[in-house]
Amino acid sequence: MIGEAAHRLWVRGLLATGAAVIGLAGAAAAQDAVGFSFPGADKKLRQSLMTVSLLAQAERAGDTDPLDLFAAARADYGRLLGGLYAAGYYAGTIHIVIDGREAADIGALDAPRAIGRIAVEVRPGALFTFARARMKPYAPGTRLPPAYGDDKVARSGAIADAARAGVEGWRNLGYAKAAVNGQTIIADHRTHQIDAQILLSSGPRVRFGALNLSGYQRMKPRRILQIAGYNEGATFNPETLDKMAQRLRRTGVFRSVAITEADKVGPDGRLGISMALVEEPPRRFGFGAELSSSDGANLSAFWLHRNLFGGGERLRFDAAAQGVESRKSAAEYKFGARLERPGTPFTDSSVFLLGSVDRQNVLGARIDTLTLGFGLTRVLSDQLTAEAGLSYVASSVDNSGVRTKFRALALPLSVKWDRRDSTLSATRGSYLRVGLTPFVGFGATGSGAQFTADLRGYRTFGADNPVTLAGRLQIGTVAGSSLLSTPPEYLFYSGGGGTVRGHPYQSLGVGVVRGGVATTSGGKSFIGLSGEARYAISEALGAVAFYDVGWISAGGLTGRGQAQAGAGIGIRYDTGFGPVRLDLAAPVSGATGKGLQVYVGIGQSF
Repeated sequence: MIGEAAHRLWVRGLLATGAAVIGLAGAAAAQDAVGFSFPGADKKLRQSLMTVSLLAQAERAGDTDPLDLFAAARADYGRLLGGLYAAGYYAGTIHIVIDGREAADIGALDAPRAIGRIAVEVRPGALFTFARARMKPYAPGTRLPPAYGDDKVARSGAIADAARAGVEGWRNLGYAKAAVNGQTIIADHRTHQIDAQILLSSGPRVRFGALNLSGYQRMKPRRILQIAGYNEGATFNPETLDKMAQRLRRTGVFRSVAITEADKVGPDGRLGISMALVEEPPRRFGFGAELSSSDGANLSAFWLHRNLFGGGERLRFDAAAQGVESRKSAAEYKFGARLERPGTPFTDSSVFLLGSVDRQNVLGARIDTLTLGFGLTRVLSDQLTAEAGLSYVASSVDNSGVRTKFRALALPLSVKWDRRDSTLSATRGSYLRVGLTPFVGFGATGSGAQFTADLRGYRTFGADNPVTLAGRLQIGTVAGSSLLSTPPEYLFYSGGGGTVRGHPYQSLGVGVVRGGVATTSGGKSFIGLSGEARYAISEALGAVAFYDVGWISAGGLTGRGQAQAGAGIGIRYDTGFGPVRLDLAAPVSGATGKGLQVYVGIGQSF
């Protein structure tokens, strides 16, 4: 016999088991509550229809509430029909049956209290093409989408895109209130063709009116206008408004910039513009760190004031320490400051002042450098930036008690073309920076010019677990001055995270005799080549394999030199603001390798 207590436990267990079975059965029934069929539809069309269906979304979410399912069924007629039109099917039939009744025939007040089964059937019918795809009046220079044309598949999206392009065509010519005035779309079900005609109204040609500013706090209105480049009275152009917003965002002063057009054109033919601004906090600071097993920790920090005098001036202080707790005899440091004023002397340009002091310990030599300068930055486009400056550089090299001083006046020039989709973790696009720095030496310092180039390219393959191939080519050379008379900041070294991983930082140079003492110096020419294969294991985790090569020469790019190479693997973890990088590298060739090197940092290596 079963005791009373044991009996109660047995009954409770039976009831719990029964409830679990009923729950599983209910869950299974809920999963099968909605069925879809698409006779005659290809895989791509089926996927697009399942994407727009609210019933499909409810099924994926496990929603079994009858009212929710009934509302989704009623709404799916329009959504599925829109999906068919978007793919070019205008003769489709849609049936959504709830427990044997067409959902469209069930009144809103007669919503079922329980639903057993919903059957969705979509027959797309024949694919339609454009017999005629027309638009009038047509603004000169309008670029219609390629999908809107005679004999093309008559997708409804092509008609909408063409209408938008037509309106933008007129707006680009100064007709700010251009709009779609009507459209005629005739479907011939015998020939399966669409006759489409879009009617536009250009409205009057207008000029920019008064600019109404709001939301600014510390920023001076006069400087806002100067930076934005607003020209009251000029012919209206929407691209001008976009550029104004980009220029103001580029200063870093504003968190958001919203530009709106007045509803009506004034009697003088001018259109008022409103600009709502939200300023960022004026001050910002940050820090970073990278770790190498042989070179120690590289620490950096900055302090930034975004709007120093109320005119968008940016004052930034930077400090960095390299080789902390490394195998070197002493750590390296750098302190710098830069003051930049946007919108000066004209729109899309800025002027800057800079100064820095730094100390490096390279191959047994201590190099101290002071730099003072000013210059001009010019934004030529969203992707292209040019910079020119004038700098005074004073440096000294102390090697085994032999001290050499350098003094030079330099004219650094550079152009940057950045087409990457991301600066921290690019997957496609390219990057090119070219620099030319002529310098005039004083005393024993030579005169010449340094040329540098940094080219990077990215290409990604696959969708689920994409592989990104990344390549980098670095070139540098000095012409005009001899090796011993060239200021050390214009010479080149190889090795470390920025050039060849697997070899210590700046471990490869060239041998020279300075003051009767044999020592090692940077080279006059450098070529670096890096390749990476980045594999996305998941959305947050990735793996990398890489190979780096560096070459240093005491002469030109075509002379004799020394090379080193390294290879390794790494992992990347995406934190949301950039990937954390861990690389393990070993030397492949060259005499400077010292075993396995470990690198830790934020962002991809290039």
